[in-house]
Amino acid sequence: MVLVLINGRPLSVRWAAENVPAIVEAWLPGEKGGEALADILFGDCNPGGKLTITVPRHAGQLPVYYNYLPDKEYWITKGWGKAYADMPATPLWPFGFGLSYTKFEYDELLVYPSETGPYGEITVSAMIKNTGDRRGSEVVQLYIRDQIASVLTPVKQLKGFKKVFLDPGETQVVEFSLTHDDLAMYNKYMDRVVEPGVFEVMVGSSSEDLRLKGEFEVF
Repeated sequence: MVLVLINGRPLSVRWAAENVPAIVEAWLPGEKGGEALADILFGDCNPGGKLTITVPRHAGQLPVYYNYLPDKEYWITKGWGKAYADMPATPLWPFGFGLSYTKFEYDELLVYPSETGPYGEITVSAMIKNTGDRRGSEVVQLYIRDQIASVLTPVKQLKGFKKVFLDPGETQVVEFSLTHDDLAMYNKYMDRVVEPGVFEVMVGSSSEDLRLKGEFEVF
């Protein structure tokens, strides 16, 4: 059984997610949507879409988003203990989530240089391999976290994404560049600055499925 959702906003489908083997989110696919869905369901096309929103388990979770501040992270993981009596506090599907008919392996994270000034440029690269038996696409996502700042900053922020198409067994290096604009934040004086400190780098398949982690320092 496959559930196909045709909708303009996230639906309350917690029961379906727990009981239906497969779900295809079609959104509002337009005139050719039926043909596109048929291609996906019969395996003629290998889907590779990713969620651009976070889907909650229940309306009572709202608002729910991936780039929350550290104080919320504390209450979710420690302060509240078990936030809800009948479900986890995590979203049903996180930002950036999506499946296909193949699988991808992440390896060989490189972050260089390891130190730079506020106007320097950081290059982040990773090796992506299609470990399945079908050609498919993967949206590789880059997130960063400012470990210590003068004001609160999100636990992670999306700073880049790239879609790669790989044949079975094929590997490809995906590279990102982080510049001053990517690292800058507004301080308490509302000046946009890059503060010195350590930044964590996270590369993965979604905002929660982070396969590789590294760091660099701004002096």
